[in-house]
Amino acid sequence: MDVDAAAEFDRQVGTLLELDYPALAGLPAADFAALLAPLRAGAESCGGGPARPDRVPFVVVVPARLVPTAAAMPLTALGGRPGTVSRLLPDVERFVPTGLAPAPAGGPYLLVDVDRGADFRNWTPDASLPVITRRGRSPLTVEEGVALVTHFSGTLVKNFCFSLAGSRCGDRRVPAVWISRGAPMLGWCWAGNPHTWLGVASCGNRVVGAAV
Repeated sequence: MDVDAAAEFDRQVGTLLELDYPALAGLPAADFAALLAPLRAGAESCGGGPARPDRVPFVVVVPARLVPTAAAMPLTALGGRPGTVSRLLPDVERFVPTGLAPAPAGGPYLLVDVDRGADFRNWTPDASLPVITRRGRSPLTVEEGVALVTHFSGTLVKNFCFSLAGSRCGDRRVPAVWISRGAPMLGWCWAGNPHTWLGVASCGNRVVGAAV
């Protein structure tokens, strides 16, 4: 079944409001909604497309500068179980976008044509990135991965989890989202290690406002 783009945009905005993102961002709800409003035209121009667990037309992303990842990840859920940041990732806020993931500066934006990267399962992130780049795509950042799971928890499936290779902190760790005890978990894996259950998520574009 195809997704209506306008209705889907409203759903994602509603989700963020229900999860109290405005308070986390230190803004009144009306002001927070006003930050998202310019994205509507861009979302509508993306088109809805088919509803698939492995690929979605667009995702509304709230950057970590507004809502820190450590605060956003516990608001994700799978089957009613809230997400967590691994205790092995206490420095999650140190992970920032790389040159392969040029996130727009400023406020919220749209992540367009998002793929959880199942075809890169059992590939290392190091080996995956050149292929993703050749395809004209970009790896997802930490906040983008959190946004994807927030709005589309069904993309996170046993044996179909994903790395977020668009964020690094200067070492060999690559953030990743997987399922632990039935709930979303944000942790990390080594850039040179393959996992049969872990792909590398990517997007086709990142846009602000109406331009797609």
